[in-house]
Amino acid sequence: MDREQEEIQFMGFFGIFKESFNIVASWRKIFCQITIALILPLSFIYLAHIQISELLFADIMHDEYILDRTPEGTSTYKNISSILSSEWTAFILFKIGYVIFSIILALLSTSAVVYTIACIYTAKEISFRKVMSVVPKVWKRLMVTFIWNFIILFAYNFIAVLILIMGLFLFVSSKNAMVSFALLWLIVYLIGSVYISLIWHLATVISVLEESYGLNAMAKSHALIKGKMVVSFCVFLVLGLCLLGIQMLFENRLVIRKGDIGLVNRIGYGVLCVFLLSILLLLGLIMQTIIYFICKSYHHENIDKSSLADHLGGYLGEYVPLKTKDVQLEQYQV
Repeated sequence: MDREQEEIQFMGFFGIFKESFNIVASWRKIFCQITIALILPLSFIYLAHIQISELLFADIMHDEYILDRTPEGTSTYKNISSILSSEWTAFILFKIGYVIFSIILALLSTSAVVYTIACIYTAKEISFRKVMSVVPKVWKRLMVTFIWNFIILFAYNFIAVLILIMGLFLFVSSKNAMVSFALLWLIVYLIGSVYISLIWHLATVISVLEESYGLNAMAKSHALIKGKMVVSFCVFLVLGLCLLGIQMLFENRLVIRKGDIGLVNRIGYGVLCVFLLSILLLLGLIMQTIIYFICKSYHHENIDKSSLADHLGGYLGEYVPLKTKDVQLEQYQV
């Protein structure tokens, strides 16, 4: 991040990837420590939940199959029903636990990486111990932003489903019209979902580096990403495809074909997938922070490095979010 801020706005798709790799290469130690402490456990939990969910759900489907073929009122039927109830309870509790732990680790990872990149950008002295001392304070702000993102996503999906049901009911008399409407709905829905995702990722960076968080951070993200939507979409599309590839590799070798390979190969593929996912998540967090600086530069909002450094460190070592006057709407000449 040694470029002049006026030049950052011209960084394109390949420039973002190159800059991300350069940052990791130049600061290997700190990013290795963050990855091992936060991102690696997140990757392990993400992949492990796929395997465990498949095992739990397979047992449920097997018992459902047996229950359907068992006469009602018999002791066998009651025993299977009781087992099914316990299995569904375990499955739901497991999913809840997974969501809670994954959200916590994801927000902590985001806090650590964004804070580290900002310190690198301002040439501020940084250490793993210092990052971990700041992370809990930043994490609370990110949680508020995440809650608002969840509310927006819930409302978006609720409205989208209502529109789909109403549209299908309206065109029920014509099969071709129903198919055309469903395809159009799917395209618009996916575009909207991607847009909300982009807004969320940028809002997380804003929540760490600025005084805004929650709904205000989402609103600022909406305004900030204008003009850099295409490059942002392309970056996150590539990251999403890589994530899909890793997940498909894991499911193909360890979930679907688990009986076709030996224990050593299973462990090898598992370690490989966790490693690849950890690298991908780290690069993704770095890239979304770089995109933040690109968007700020594009909108001619100068970030004073000395002010940013002061706020990152805070008075007496306490984290103080960057104030609006230091980061927002401070124009520079182009």
